[in-house]
Amino acid sequence: MARELPMFIPPGAPSAHHGSAAPETIAMGGSVTPLRRHPDWIKARMPSGDNYHDLKGLLRGLNLNTVCEEAHCPNIGECWDQRTATIMILGDTCTRACGFCAVKTGRPTWFDDDEPRRVAEAVGAMRLEHVVVTSVARDDLPDGGSRIFAETILAMRETSPGMGIEVLIPDFDGSDDRLRTVMEARPDILNHNLETVKRLQKPVRRRARWDRSLYVLRRAKEFAEEIGYVAHTKSSLMVGIGETRSELTEAFEALRKADVDILTVGQYLRPSERHLPLERYYHPDEFADMKREALALGFKHVESAPLVRSSYHARDQVPGAELKAIRRRQATLDAEGRIVPAAS
Repeated sequence: MARELPMFIPPGAPSAHHGSAAPETIAMGGSVTPLRRHPDWIKARMPSGDNYHDLKGLLRGLNLNTVCEEAHCPNIGECWDQRTATIMILGDTCTRACGFCAVKTGRPTWFDDDEPRRVAEAVGAMRLEHVVVTSVARDDLPDGGSRIFAETILAMRETSPGMGIEVLIPDFDGSDDRLRTVMEARPDILNHNLETVKRLQKPVRRRARWDRSLYVLRRAKEFAEEIGYVAHTKSSLMVGIGETRSELTEAFEALRKADVDILTVGQYLRPSERHLPLERYYHPDEFADMKREALALGFKHVESAPLVRSSYHARDQVPGAELKAIRRRQATLDAEGRIVPAAS
């Protein structure tokens, strides 16, 4: 019989037995029995609404990959209904095998130089207010896919000039040249996920490195300043895989030292029994405490809740998001179907 995972009990709440203390984590050579039920607060909104079904139909027709679907995101209904989506470029097969991720891994065989144009046209047809573009890791490519990222950003600026653009990038092996290629295309937000605390980096991310990820985030901001525009940087952490609260504080502080502006924190939910075990659930009160702590450290925006994922409420985090949304709703189409922003 599967044991129940330990849960936080807020002060003053009725006590409840949740089994004995958690065994050592998989990162330390231990194991965890698969979970059989989630607590009451882990409830995702059922996908519905006209916008959701509209985007779903368009994505199917345009043959686009989205992380929303590939990574089994619990917020797909809410985000798509708000006309935000996370497009995944460079195929659907990742060269890395992170212990938490539902995206398939293997040796990619897909590449298309025309992808930036097709993505830009598709995003324009979807009339998105904000888009997040990410990719699988493509360590097989000489530039890690950085050129396609940049060309996709530039193409989307042409077809959707009022739209917020965020890119969620791999670490590009810490290459300055690859990162600068992306930043020269001027994304509004440069996102790279630290994912977990320093001690658990190897079992969780395997080929990634803590210091390298922090370097990428710091250099992105420096490149933006050199290029001459303001970009916000962003990172995400998941909890429940064996980290301690003090280790999370260390991660928050390290991200702020790298001048990261936006932080998202969410509960890890195991995609399958082949993935890293879930050690425990964090209560919503704990997420609220982490949000207060992170804001006190100087983050400009923090999303911290059980179902928060890297792109959750992404459109609200773009500099000038409210004005851009208003102008986009006032935009018109030209004779060729391209979006023409309203006059300022």
